[in-house]
Amino acid sequence: MSDCLFCRIVEGEIPSKRIYEDETAVAFLDINPWQQGHALVIPRRHVKDVLEDPAALAEIAPAIGTVGDLLKERLGATACNILSNAGADSGQEVFHLHVHVLPRYADNPGISNMRGPVTTDLDQVHARLVGGE
Repeated sequence: MSDCLFCRIVEGEIPSKRIYEDETAVAFLDINPWQQGHALVIPRRHVKDVLEDPAALAEIAPAIGTVGDLLKERLGATACNILSNAGADSGQEVFHLHVHVLPRYADNPGISNMRGPVTTDLDQVHARLVGGE
């Protein structure tokens, strides 16, 4: 869909800080992160949300797991919140299925602290995730 922001990211028309991709999914850093390393995992094919086609979530589940492990290995996260909004009233802003993978750290635990301090820029976080630093 040419008017879908995330479809355009998949096609490479819009730049992103990609941290993982496979034949069914693409993962990149969220441009308005709630935590250091906050990533989005999306299917390559256009699906409006998880309720439109629940099978799409199963298709990207391996990528979600891989991204969670990457955030823990490279950024020192001790846990992750996994979240997907379905519909405008839930807070969904881009109507292409996406799963937020929010790395969590021991110094800011719990769901009430899901939106935490973010102190480094995307370039630094991206370099750590894809460069292995």
